[in-house]
Amino acid sequence: MKIFVWLLLAVIWSTTWIFIKIGLDDIPPIAFAAARFLVSVSLLAILIRLQGIAMPKSRAEWKLIAITGVLQFSVNYSMVFWSEQYITSGLAAVLQATITVFGLILAWLMLPAERITPQKIIAVIVGVIGVAIIFLDQLKVDNWMAFAGCAAIVIGAYAAAQASILVKAKATDIHPASLVFSQMICGLPAIIIYSLVAEGSPLSFNWSWKAIACVLYLAVFGTVAAFWLYYWLLARIESTKAMMISLVTPLLAVVIGWMVLGEQLPPQTGIGGLLIIASIGLIVFRRRRNIPQMDTDEHG
Repeated sequence: MKIFVWLLLAVIWSTTWIFIKIGLDDIPPIAFAAARFLVSVSLLAILIRLQGIAMPKSRAEWKLIAITGVLQFSVNYSMVFWSEQYITSGLAAVLQATITVFGLILAWLMLPAERITPQKIIAVIVGVIGVAIIFLDQLKVDNWMAFAGCAAIVIGAYAAAQASILVKAKATDIHPASLVFSQMICGLPAIIIYSLVAEGSPLSFNWSWKAIACVLYLAVFGTVAAFWLYYWLLARIESTKAMMISLVTPLLAVVIGWMVLGEQLPPQTGIGGLLIIASIGLIVFRRRRNIPQMDTDEHG
């Protein structure tokens, strides 16, 4: 079940790159992110009410949710949407893959049960190199705004990794739906305020049917379904395994873009893809022979 959810998340998040790219043709980046999360919050509120899902109650829980919500949604997503105005989606994908690097280090520092090993280090390095090879022709920075976009993506990657590690360490008892709902409630105001100040009234934007469809897809599948599944998975496997999804999504995104939008498939995709698959195999699909009784729990 866990392997299926891991693969499903990889597919879902791989498709979001295309919808972000299409939606940015009509809607400014931060407003696009805000619209996505407003729809997501509304859907989750209905689901939580209908299913009677418990909300966080303690002050400690809300403090943790506020921190992780700002990191995951205010910082990470706004950085991704903003930076793609100045850098290629390929470069953004490579830099976003550093989530695994930050995650590996932060897990070692904050999660005693998750040791940093040579195998994990090699797997992460090989995976990041694989992503870089796929987008080799896009790894260029032409001006200062492009450099700022690169820095923004790396900051966002760190924020996403930090949020995941904090959730893994302290919030696995909170229901995934109420967790992501509460995080967005805390992280959304900063995005809305910035959008209104920097981008103007949303009534002046080109809300085409294409843009609305992108917002809805990203809200329903890329946010509600994906984060529900991700937090469910994060409570059951090592955080490093969960964050390895960020390595395989660029590969799948390139293939999906080629199949759906007719985008050019880089000739080096095969080499980069093999390296990514090898890195995933070293961590995610590796069975722990020395602890056979854990096999079902880790890979069931």
